[in-house]
Amino acid sequence: MVWARLQADVNCNLRRGAWYRLIKAQGLAAVVDVKGTPVAVVRAFLQISRTPPRKWTVVPRPDNVPRKVEMGDRYLVCPSCRDRVALRGKPSKLLCGRCSVEFAIDWDERYLAK
Repeated sequence: MVWARLQADVNCNLRRGAWYRLIKAQGLAAVVDVKGTPVAVVRAFLQISRTPPRKWTVVPRPDNVPRKVEMGDRYLVCPSCRDRVALRGKPSKLLCGRCSVEFAIDWDERYLAK
């Protein structure tokens, strides 16, 4: 299985930091599986990996998210179920409230660093 996630700060029906199963990548286009629905994405916008994600991604808050949404300046995305979690402190691991799996947090990664 091959995985893909956004590597560009663009709005294209994918959650920033979330990994999706890659269905097809051909030429400039790619298709990922979003909850059983194929979603077309420009291939250049994706990071592709042959290994499944195993760490929470720390994501900087997008500029277009209303401030009333309580996410802070950064939030976490679960590598398993893609749930978003508000970031509090700097824990080394976190148990996902949705899928009940504990993963380390990838503090060394600079995902979508500005």
